[in-house]
Amino acid sequence: MNCHIKTIILAIFIFASNICFASEPDNIDNTESQKSTFVLYYENDLFYHHDGYYTNAVKFRVISKPLNTLTKNGIFPDTFDSVMEKFEKSQNKQFTQYNISAGAGQSIYTPKDTTIRDLQEDDRPYAGYLYSFLALHAKQIQMMDTFEITAGVVGPSALAEYAQNGVHRLRGFETAKDWDHQLHDEPAMTLSWGRNYRLNKQSIWSGLSWDVLPYHTLTVGNVLTQATAGSELRLGWNLPPSFNTSQIHPSSSIGAPTAEDKGGRQSKDWGFYVFAGGEGRAVAHNIFLDGNTWGDSHRVAKEPFVGEVSFGAAVTINSLQIAYRHVYLTEEFKKQKGAQNYGSITLVLPF
Repeated sequence: MNCHIKTIILAIFIFASNICFASEPDNIDNTESQKSTFVLYYENDLFYHHDGYYTNAVKFRVISKPLNTLTKNGIFPDTFDSVMEKFEKSQNKQFTQYNISAGAGQSIYTPKDTTIRDLQEDDRPYAGYLYSFLALHAKQIQMMDTFEITAGVVGPSALAEYAQNGVHRLRGFETAKDWDHQLHDEPAMTLSWGRNYRLNKQSIWSGLSWDVLPYHTLTVGNVLTQATAGSELRLGWNLPPSFNTSQIHPSSSIGAPTAEDKGGRQSKDWGFYVFAGGEGRAVAHNIFLDGNTWGDSHRVAKEPFVGEVSFGAAVTINSLQIAYRHVYLTEEFKKQKGAQNYGSITLVLPF
């Protein structure tokens, strides 16, 4: 792997550790909703007895304690305080809470038929993506902005072949045969901004209520350049004061609670909810379909517009949450043989 990429990934791992052990900010109490948070994401198409296209992804995120201010937070070096102070003053909205997060992940893509040894020119390329990221989350009760920078590598150094075939051997599955034709090594970077909303919370009876969670994002980089818009509808008992149920998406929502609104859910309540959502994407560039940015590689003609529909359920206990989502994703390239279904699990753990 390129040594610069290794350095960036290592630096973000160190930063994530710093988030975990940062000193507690002033004016922040020690209730359940004021802790640091660990989020684990896992997505796989084997939930639906299929192994191809977007075949596996895993990601973790460490989120700081809620911060009243970005300065004097015990996370950034003092030299960053003036930069953070200028950022806060530049905001038009009055944010009530900030969080810093960092983490890493790996995504794996293959053709539909992984038993063929020859290059499948009309099917999507084999590709692996290994990355780390830093994000800033600025929250109000009903709105959150996320600014995220991601750096990593696409290609053999992402270790996708070893991850996929290693798991297949352990479980007694047939291995994927044509990783020799995967995308070449390429440094990968994206910048993302996303805005999430929490609107129209309506009480039905006692603790039963529903709300609507719209969002939109913009991502630019040599991995992905796209704009997305979507929304989620939740219905349940003691709905958490958080935003849409997270997936492995750029600038995705985070599971850490926001400040509780008056009369809202208390941090030590238990609850459950069901949800359904939809998303549309306008895709200008997708390296996993368009191929390597520099140099020749396998590539296919992508679809410029992609749709996603999903539904699932979540359980919360003292700000701990586990959620499962079924995702239906429309065709991402011109000769794809049908849409894709996969499962997504998210675990949110305060500590």
